[in-house]
Order: sequence, then structure tokens, then C-alpha cells
Amino acid sequence: MKILVAEDDHVLRRVIARSLRSLGHMVLEAADGEEAWLRLRAESIRIVISDWVMPAPNGLELCRRIRQDPSARYVYFILLTVRDATEANKHEAADAGVDDFLTKPLNSSELWLRLRVAERLIAATARVRELESLLPICTYCKKVRGDGDYWQQIESYLREHTDSKLSHSICPDCYQNVIIPQMRADGIRPPAS
Repeated sequence: MKILVAEDDHVLRRVIARSLRSLGHMVLEAADGEEAWLRLRAESIRIVISDWVMPAPNGLELCRRIRQDPSARYVYFILLTVRDATEANKHEAADAGVDDFLTKPLNSSELWLRLRVAERLIAATARVRELESLLPICTYCKKVRGDGDYWQQIESYLREHTDSKLSHSICPDCYQNVIIPQMRADGIRPPAS
């Protein structure tokens, strides 16, 4: 998995990057928030580990930028904190969209645990997106079922929506006008409605 480490302390950034690489991850590094933002815009990054206190913007502002970008897919955000971070600070970070925290100095087993949670959440999020993108379509008339069991012509639906995959189904009209007559022709008694 591709991970971005945003940390202005060069030594700590290298230590984190080395730990991540030893776990088999591809690591990108940024020395400040602006460099991190540019890397996020250019690369397909799934996890960010960011220092809270760093230049232009700080870790919290970087997280807010990521969460406010409607075109971005979900990025798991881990914020590095010092031991004396207050509960109010942590609540502020959670409100900004931070997913998890790591306390400096880093513990490699804590890092590994956070990454396992991140990987599971990213996989689950991807699966939900995939399922949401399935679209029931009538095999006969090609109407599609939208929200609230409303069936409409595929062309109308596709004009209103994007990024959908099609699956097959049978709408109520086609069931009455095609399936029931076929069942009767084959000597099969249709189920009661």
C-alpha cells in the first residue's frame, strides 16, 4: 500500500519511512504540509501519517483539505502527536477527519497495529463503493431501478448519474407483460401477486 509520511523532522521522517518499508509498503515523504498536499494530488495514496505541528499547512489543516476535496477517494489519516496532547486537541482532530493517532516517540508495534486497522477499513470502504455502484436493470425493457423502487429508462438514469455498473433484473411491467405470459405458455402457473 502507498503511504505518505508528512513530517518536518528529517530524522523522524526517515525512521518512520524505514519502518514502513520494512513492512512492505511503498513510502513517499514530504517535509511540510504543502509538499504533502501536492504529492496527494499527484499520487494514488491510501494512508497519510502526518505530524500535527509542521509548516504550511499543519497536519490538522492538511487533513481538513483532504476531507474537503470531493474528488478524492478515502484516505486513512494518522496524526502524530506528542505525549501531552490534550483531550480537546484530540477532539478537534477527530472533528477535522483524523482517523487515528500515534504518539511520539513511535513504537513500531503500535504503527503496525494502526496500519492493520487502516488496511481493513480501506478494503471495506472499497467493497461498499463497489456494491453501491451496482445498478439493477430490467433484462427485457432495459429500465433501471433507482431509489425507492422507481423504474426509469436507462438513458434518463445515466444522464442523471455517473460511475455506475449495470446488473440484470426484471421490472414489474416486464414481469407482467413478458414473464407471466411465457410461464402460462409453458404450462406453468404464475405465483399469486
